[in-house]
Amino acid sequence: MMLIRPVRLGDIADILQLSGKTGIGLTSLPKDEAHLRTRIERSVATWKGQLDKAEQGYLFVLEDLSQQKVVGVSALEVAVGLSEPWYNFRLGTLIHASKSLNIYKPVPTLFLSNDHTGYSELCTLFLDPDYRHSRNGQLLSKVRFLFMAAFRERFAPKVIAEMRGVSDDKGHSPFWDSVGQHFFAMEFAEADRLTGMGQKSFIAELMPKHPLYTELLSPQARAVLGEVHPQTAPARALLEKEGLRYQGYVDIFDAGPTLEGEVDNLRAVKESQLLPARITTATSFEDETFYLVANENYANFRATLVTGPADISRLTLDERTAEALCVTHATPLRVVPLFPDAATATSTRQLSQASEL
Repeated sequence: MMLIRPVRLGDIADILQLSGKTGIGLTSLPKDEAHLRTRIERSVATWKGQLDKAEQGYLFVLEDLSQQKVVGVSALEVAVGLSEPWYNFRLGTLIHASKSLNIYKPVPTLFLSNDHTGYSELCTLFLDPDYRHSRNGQLLSKVRFLFMAAFRERFAPKVIAEMRGVSDDKGHSPFWDSVGQHFFAMEFAEADRLTGMGQKSFIAELMPKHPLYTELLSPQARAVLGEVHPQTAPARALLEKEGLRYQGYVDIFDAGPTLEGEVDNLRAVKESQLLPARITTATSFEDETFYLVANENYANFRATLVTGPADISRLTLDERTAEALCVTHATPLRVVPLFPDAATATSTRQLSQASEL
């Protein structure tokens, strides 16, 4: 059985092992024990109510209960950019015009932006390659929507997700080669690593403050503006099915897209329902539907996937699942269908490495 729960200090060894499998690109999960320990401690302190809003962040783990092993992580930042500046590029347009020459030319540009300051963020999603099956990726990603729905007052009205941009197997980014390297004098992987470790002051110090003309970039760099790494395409499709949209903001290093949306308009938030837990012996249904199910216990949050009838009001839990979720008969459960429709289930079944940077 696979279970979502808050991270614990004792998970450090499993998470460190996971971090060694991420490769270049997942900047918020570096293979650095001291950094990971600090990240875990911050999450524990958030759940305990010990941090200000600017510092709060939740880290969830996916545990294989049979192995007692953490095999995936995902996270929520409560409000980005309140303690450290939040940067990205906004794709815009400048008009170059001369009435006397009868010239009117729109010029695409990149503007350095802090527009998403204060937004909540979906981030740090990684699943062990050995567990990329049985809808584990969807559980790990979508549980954050259910948590936001249950504890809505703790999050901003809007949420973003920075998606991994295009780079090759050696970590070379065509956008970085055309833009970043001219200002930072370091390799893409190193700049990405520093931001993932929270060292962001150099961005403000070194990045140009004036608009950049995209027509001066290489064709390869222009081609990847707003595009995701092939391994991240399933994660983007999943988030877009839930209601997040690309609105013209890209990462300053690899030009990966930032998806954004109103929390209250997200599919899993709008459609989730509170139902009393009904615990019975296991029952099979001809029209089985997958449901994401979570308790409403903030300090001991638990979530998992179950199958049940198409009629959500008839959903039941077996005793083992109820115990894992820390619920008894009639305990409130928050429930939502895993997929909005059958087409989504098919398109996201092969969710692979999903990294939001």
